[in-house]
Amino acid sequence: MTTTNFIPTADQDFHTWLEHLTTSLSTNTIITSEDIAALQAAQADFNSHNINVANAAALAKQATINKTQSRHHAEEIIRGLVRRIKAHNDYNTGLGVQLGIIGPGHRQDLSKAKPKLKGIDLTDGQVSLNFTKYQSDGINIYCQREGDVDWVLLARVTLSPYVDTRPLLQVGKPELRRYCAVFMLKDQEIGHYSDEVIINCTP
Repeated sequence: MTTTNFIPTADQDFHTWLEHLTTSLSTNTIITSEDIAALQAAQADFNSHNINVANAAALAKQATINKTQSRHHAEEIIRGLVRRIKAHNDYNTGLGVQLGIIGPGHRQDLSKAKPKLKGIDLTDGQVSLNFTKYQSDGINIYCQREGDVDWVLLARVTLSPYVDTRPLLQVGKPELRRYCAVFMLKDQEIGHYSDEVIINCTP
């Protein structure tokens, strides 16, 4: 025989029901004063936590309202600044991509794109490679050194610049390296390979 289905499920209904039960009970041959005291303590404890939940819910609701209003205010400032930036004579798509102020409808089609790779010789075999990842997950960088038959995958990179720290093949002797890159999206190469970047690595 089930004895728990008479207890209301909703907390507010349970609160009202428990208050009625507590005030209705009296001591007799079955119910002792200790029973009533324990029930009253349980009611007081539940009421305390129920109030805390209600207060937390009210605070959360107000916090959400405040956050939404704060975001709207920030967006108003941002949209005003972006309108001024895009209206300036120096504005171009590259700057828009760099600042992240170009909408999804204007995003680059990576299947037809290739990275713009730039390299700087840092001496002793180290080369700094700079790129812009746009909406890709990063790039694969390939390198071909003097004497290499094939291009070698050097690294998968998500942040620019990447520094090739390999030492020179022969200490004190300059070395010619070729670099190229391709975009990565969802762990797959996409688009075209970049133009080759040729770096004369100096000792």
